[in-house]
Amino acid sequence: MTDPRHHPVAGRIIVTPDCVSEGAAWLAAREPRFAHALDLTGPLPLRRREDGFGALVDAIVGQQVSVASAAAIRGRLATAGLDAPAAILAAPDEDLRACGLSRQKMRYLRALSAAGVDFDALRALPHDDVAATLTAIPGIGNWTAEMYAMFALGRADVFAPDDLALQESARLLFGLPDRPKPRAFAAMAEPWSPWRAVAARLLWAYYRVAKDREGVL
Repeated sequence: MTDPRHHPVAGRIIVTPDCVSEGAAWLAAREPRFAHALDLTGPLPLRRREDGFGALVDAIVGQQVSVASAAAIRGRLATAGLDAPAAILAAPDEDLRACGLSRQKMRYLRALSAAGVDFDALRALPHDDVAATLTAIPGIGNWTAEMYAMFALGRADVFAPDDLALQESARLLFGLPDRPKPRAFAAMAEPWSPWRAVAARLLWAYYRVAKDREGVL
């Protein structure tokens, strides 16, 4: 029987909370500061979601708006039947605007709808190819592609060096003078392979702990 936690090309896949716990234990055994962070955060969340078109619609809709506003827009799109590529491509601007979409996000959703992404095929591609496929679509940058790989595809060894919360968390946890720049942060994260996506979960969790302790950062 094929083990869903291991893919010959995509690598280790995070499927259950036990996968996250395994990665966290591996990191804590190799980096004392991760062990310290894990003591403070407790068990880390799975944070998996269904992959496919809807996951990227959610990512685009959620750009630069609050969680509540994004949820409201997604709800209106679903109610209007505008949650599939053909429907979005056929919809007039006024219908999309009535759901709360800006002109820019209408363009992004139409580009995604027209891209014809083979979401099943993405599951079997190495991360660089996943990122190249997704970032070729207007409105999807590296960060969105990394979030999709981590949480929709469950990739265990993907990191997001551009993420400001991760940068700030690393500054606090590792006692750095400044937030690490993306290129330096990516290099810093290399020893955390093959569990960089779990390191990201741990850093996000530690960031929340640090905010609670120190106020808004």
